[in-house]
Amino acid sequence: MKRFLSLFVCSLAALTASSHNIYTIYPTPQNQYGFERTASFTPQVNIVVESEIDQTTIDRAVQVLTDHGFKANVSKTIAKSGSNLLLGVAGSKGTVDRHVTSLGLDRSVFALDEKYDRHLLTLTGNGRGAAQVVILGEHTDAVFYGLASLEQMLDQGTTDMQCVLIEDYADTRYRGVIEGYYGVPYTAEVTKDLFRFMARFKMNTYMYGAKSDEYHSRYWSEPYPTEITEHQKRIGFLTQDMMREITDVAHATKVNFIWAIHPGRAFAKADNEKVLNKIMDKFESMYSLGVRQFGVFVDDVGVPTEVEEMEICARNLDQLQKMIDKRWNSTNAPAADQVKPLHYVPQLYCYSWSTPEGTKNFFNSLSKTDPKIEIYITGRNVWSVPSNEDISHITQYLGRNVSWWWNYACNDADFTKLFIMDMYTNFRDESHIDNLARLESSLSGVNTIIINPMQQGAASKIPLFSVADYTWNSDAFNNDKSWEASLPAVVGKEHAVALRKAAPYLRYFDSDGLTYLFERYKLSIKRGKPDHQALLKELREIHAACVELKKMKDSNDESDRLFYGDIRPWLLKLEAMTSEAVALFEGKTPPTVDYVNNPDFQFETLNGMGEHISLKVMTAEPSNECLPELLKWLHEQEVIP
Repeated sequence: MKRFLSLFVCSLAALTASSHNIYTIYPTPQNQYGFERTASFTPQVNIVVESEIDQTTIDRAVQVLTDHGFKANVSKTIAKSGSNLLLGVAGSKGTVDRHVTSLGLDRSVFALDEKYDRHLLTLTGNGRGAAQVVILGEHTDAVFYGLASLEQMLDQGTTDMQCVLIEDYADTRYRGVIEGYYGVPYTAEVTKDLFRFMARFKMNTYMYGAKSDEYHSRYWSEPYPTEITEHQKRIGFLTQDMMREITDVAHATKVNFIWAIHPGRAFAKADNEKVLNKIMDKFESMYSLGVRQFGVFVDDVGVPTEVEEMEICARNLDQLQKMIDKRWNSTNAPAADQVKPLHYVPQLYCYSWSTPEGTKNFFNSLSKTDPKIEIYITGRNVWSVPSNEDISHITQYLGRNVSWWWNYACNDADFTKLFIMDMYTNFRDESHIDNLARLESSLSGVNTIIINPMQQGAASKIPLFSVADYTWNSDAFNNDKSWEASLPAVVGKEHAVALRKAAPYLRYFDSDGLTYLFERYKLSIKRGKPDHQALLKELREIHAACVELKKMKDSNDESDRLFYGDIRPWLLKLEAMTSEAVALFEGKTPPTVDYVNNPDFQFETLNGMGEHISLKVMTAEPSNECLPELLKWLHEQEVIP
């Protein structure tokens, strides 16, 4: 042991200059410090865990190692030879905590204010070059996120790894998803897949409030059914067993799954125990299915204008939190059995809907509620991008930090469009937001940033990746790099190149690439030197990319199949349009295709909430600005010049 420690300390003395790219890790770590030496993992890795490390974190450590071909052994003592992975909690005085103290590592990261999931990760070698990893977190969850960094480090190789010290933390406490759009709710398979993706990229919050889920809104007081039809399953209906599966995976991935209820006006008008008891009964049924955190939605039912009604809502909210604490949060209750604080989406989540005086009165009333309750806003407007101006405008009246429901990359106002480009391109393409919006380098006064994504949950992982990157380390966020990194993270290296080519054309606005080439071609005709080669080359490459991405349909990886299912109508339509264009350029007669009514290009969606939910079939609109015009122009030519 002494020999191990002395060698480790010597390695620490060999620190080089600070760098942010020693290892490519997303979300981007706060600080990486390189060592001069390298180390390699031995076939067997000894995992040392303190008593404060929970089983979920231990299981994750074993998974990370076994996925990279190692045999993992869990113990309470450091092995004298071979590789060790040490997992501990700062201040615990356990084996790993004492070990870090003996190494003389700087612990200042744990003293930072308003930073979350703080941890240290070190990779060094012993005297024989065997990798030694220490992850010390402020709690077991922080260690869990350190394992996400280690996983990505191992993806880049397991031998001759540069030794490193990583100081890391999140800028935002709660990071993740709000399934709150108007449309088909995610299937259980999509939701579970999202949880696993979130664990890999350090997201910790998923609030479920699907507008078209009748047991969230219309039948909010009734339990979920035990059986559903195949069609109901396809459009997002859930059974009790499915909900249990979802919560099981949520616990295994350390994603706080918040099931939200939408009692609407009943909550706003009930200044008594009757409605609250009905809510608690529903919470009881969800608790039995594994839910350990709840939300209350009263959005989209009208904004109260009278202070009395505002006060009623606030009192009911506060009373509901008291009822939850009394029921599940006694001092003797195990942590796994306790229920975390409420998340609340009020009527005035968009403050431009009220007068300045109305906004002040509304959030002043909520300021009297238990401060641990999370209060949500969308900012000045429904589709606003998080900003310090909007946050401070509300916190001055609320008297505490606020949480942000971010309608991004939500497409319930643009169902026929996909938003799978980089964040700023998506901003430009979304019709309901400030198309020139940019993210601030840092935000203050906000606890939570969760995004309301597209109806296509698997495809939403692309914008979600960059949101994870931003909410973890806002100052280091790079829009273009983050998007480029999202592609292999979502579809794997084998499909990333094809997606990189197809993605700009799976969006509605294809003018960035094709319009230029089309206009250049027409100009060459005017000059008497027709040259369509550049345009034809691009069309062939787009078509080839579509063909490659279609292989995901039969992948052994469920994530690939889910992604393909999401983009299928757009992909097949883009493939058909580019195939037709190439055929026309080659002097062939392409088959006639009905681009509006072909079932291959269509998808189902749900509109409305409560009693007003209706099923609708819509047609995907990829590459819609230029490609249809190009096809029309080509058909009008007697001879393609």
